[in-house]
Amino acid sequence: MYVIIVYDIKVERVNKVKGFLRTQLNWIQNSVFEGEVTPSELAFIKSNLKKIMNKNEDSVIIYTLRTEKALKRDVMGIEKAPIDGIL
Repeated sequence: MYVIIVYDIKVERVNKVKGFLRTQLNWIQNSVFEGEVTPSELAFIKSNLKKIMNKNEDSVIIYTLRTEKALKRDVMGIEKAPIDGIL
């Protein structure tokens, strides 16, 4: 499955979230990551995000699609981290 994760995390935890997500997904731009994952990888990501975030102060939204082909992506302006060249 293909996931897009966006977050709004308090500054004291944002580097932990960003650092963790960089090990799992492709960084797209500030507070946005996406990539192909298995159901068990998604469960791992969710579990670790719950450990890092404060559910009373932070927000994480996970969009799940069956495949990347189901996603139409329109980038306007500069693409901060293009993923087409990643092997």
